[in-house]
Amino acid sequence: MPVLPRSLEIQGEISAIRRDIHAHPELAYEENRTSDIVAAKLAEWGLEVTRGLGKTGLVGTLRKGNSLKSIGLRADMDCLPMDETNDFEHRSQNPGRMHACGHDGHTAMLLGAAKVLSEKRDFEGAVHFIFQPAEEGGGGGKKMIDDGLFEKFPCDAVFAIHNKPGLPLGMIATKPGALLAAADRWDLRITGKGGHAAHPHLSLDPLIVAANLVLSLQTIVSRNMDPFASSVVTVGFVKGGSAYNVIPTDAHVGGTTRTTTPEARKLIEARIREICEGAARMYGVKIDVEYRYGYPPTINNAQRAAFAIDVAAGVCGPHGVRDNVQASMGAEDFSYMLEKVPGAMVWLGNGGEDGSGAGLHNSRYDFNDMAIPFGVSFFVNTVERFLGE
Repeated sequence: MPVLPRSLEIQGEISAIRRDIHAHPELAYEENRTSDIVAAKLAEWGLEVTRGLGKTGLVGTLRKGNSLKSIGLRADMDCLPMDETNDFEHRSQNPGRMHACGHDGHTAMLLGAAKVLSEKRDFEGAVHFIFQPAEEGGGGGKKMIDDGLFEKFPCDAVFAIHNKPGLPLGMIATKPGALLAAADRWDLRITGKGGHAAHPHLSLDPLIVAANLVLSLQTIVSRNMDPFASSVVTVGFVKGGSAYNVIPTDAHVGGTTRTTTPEARKLIEARIREICEGAARMYGVKIDVEYRYGYPPTINNAQRAAFAIDVAAGVCGPHGVRDNVQASMGAEDFSYMLEKVPGAMVWLGNGGEDGSGAGLHNSRYDFNDMAIPFGVSFFVNTVERFLGE
């Protein structure tokens, strides 16, 4: 594969950094050790380092020449709150914490690109290496933006890599438009009238209402949404009652919604509220609806996505690129950066296309170090192409 020779030469060094980070995972906004390592390496390689954006986030900057053109490259640093069940030497040493989503690999690849670019400096302009905290539900990308990320470090484009188990090792895939979904959460709290199980006619049973809601909510996607539009409504839990012979007063239904367009997002929220209003009238109970917007959809700029695919073809070869990948109903807070700056996220194959190996958020997952040269080469070529045009 036509990866950069230098990316192969430093693979051992970068892999060692990756495994050290993997062995010492840190949760959202607690990435102090990780950010210390990143900052030290960036400074060692001659980059300007700015810390404290999004609490534990940081930016390393390389500049050359007088061009005002600039590009941002982003990696996430946090881990998941789960135990690791691997038994290799670099397994997590922190109970209840694990790099089960490959953020250790993302951080390492971006560090590798910073090292290579600091040596070559074959560009004109500024490169901002963005290391963000708290991607796993903490909204670290938004927090960095709120702290002035793009005011302090203006970018004409921004790019990111996320590893993809099941995609052949080294393959790069993306698409214009929505690559990942918006992720929202909702709670439906039902207040009825409790009583004796032997006398249901004297009660207003909230569990009957909850059961009706679980079924009715499934009609939103099947009957209100375009069949070709990607949307999900999932009930995650139903809580209520504590005894065999008691009709409870309250019940609680909670779940998540995934959508790929703002229109679908608004429609599903509206239908959830309408269904609850109708159920409340029908059963004579009170239903409080709390609908919380999470990460917006990750929408790649069409021009930047095409650019990324063209760069990827030079790294992976034309047969190692997919430009029509199906969108995922997972979510990513890189979406906030794409709302501010035109750019694109790409998926990098982590291997396991034959079904072997663990997927993301699995206790036996591990980032594939063989993917590092592909990610480093993609980032380096992206910078040199973008700042060379």
